[in-house]
Amino acid sequence: MSAGNRLLRRKPTAGKNPSREPRVDVRRGASDGIARWTDKLKSYVDHHRGLFLSTGRRLLAEPVQTLMTSLVVAIALGLPAALYVGVANLQQLAGRVDSTAQMTVFLKKTASAEEVAGLQKILREDTDIQSVSYISSEQALEEFQALSGFGGVLELLDENPLPGVLLVQPATRFRADLVGSEALVARIAELAAVDDVRLDMKWMQRLQGILEIGQRLVLSLGLVLSLGVLLIIGNTIRLAIENRRDEIVVVKLVGGTDSYVRRPFLYTGIWYGQLGGLLAWVLVMLALIWIDGPVERLATLYQTSFSLAGLGFSGLLALLGSGILLGLLGAWLAVARHLVSIEPK
Repeated sequence: MSAGNRLLRRKPTAGKNPSREPRVDVRRGASDGIARWTDKLKSYVDHHRGLFLSTGRRLLAEPVQTLMTSLVVAIALGLPAALYVGVANLQQLAGRVDSTAQMTVFLKKTASAEEVAGLQKILREDTDIQSVSYISSEQALEEFQALSGFGGVLELLDENPLPGVLLVQPATRFRADLVGSEALVARIAELAAVDDVRLDMKWMQRLQGILEIGQRLVLSLGLVLSLGVLLIIGNTIRLAIENRRDEIVVVKLVGGTDSYVRRPFLYTGIWYGQLGGLLAWVLVMLALIWIDGPVERLATLYQTSFSLAGLGFSGLLALLGSGILLGLLGAWLAVARHLVSIEPK
């Protein structure tokens, strides 16, 4: 066979055999990508955890300075927290005082027993009224003679001067609703057999005024002392930056970025904030324990039971969160202002 025929009979080799081509494993590439991201995330978390712990050990190496700064932060956080606890306990005490919201409905002297019974039925069916109790004129006279000490004088009277009385307890929502309470008083006063309706509104007005003042004091004091916490932590971080100036210069010389240099100081602010929040919670709870005994004895003298309510676990979380946030913000402001001026020459 000639060479030309052999060339013609040879199979074309322009394309390679598909079965022998290398295959790309897509699943393996995806798993490798996920593994790389997992390693990066683990490295990032390990770096920050180690930095957080090393910052804490650095603070423990200076216990006096750390304790003093944390106590200042704790006092700044604890004052508004203590005032908040006082307002909350006052609200709790006000919610338990039922008799002071009671309406006294004076009946007409000429009202018959049927009219009084009908009036009681109307009031008991009213959804705005919680309870109704009736005191007849004879019962009122006996009670007045027993409590006033003028029993002999009252016996000289020709007739009983005291009218029958209905003691009306409004629904719970009317205890702090002045407008609604006044409307309810006006509506009851228009009913038949009713001579007059009395409700002491002054206690509600005074209590609302005190609580509103207390709430605004908590907010104002919290804002002012939060600014104080920022200044305290910012000044502490500024001193830490100045003390570690040479170290910062060396880190920047070997290629350390500003974010790398910034992190230890931010974690220092977080440590101060959370230690201050924890100490603030402890101080408030100790103060409540100290005054809880006298408060209980005072409540016993008024024939009632009352104990102070503390911050609880939610209050602890709130103080820790507030301290961490203020510590981080104060440290960030201090680092952003003073770290820029430190550059290698």
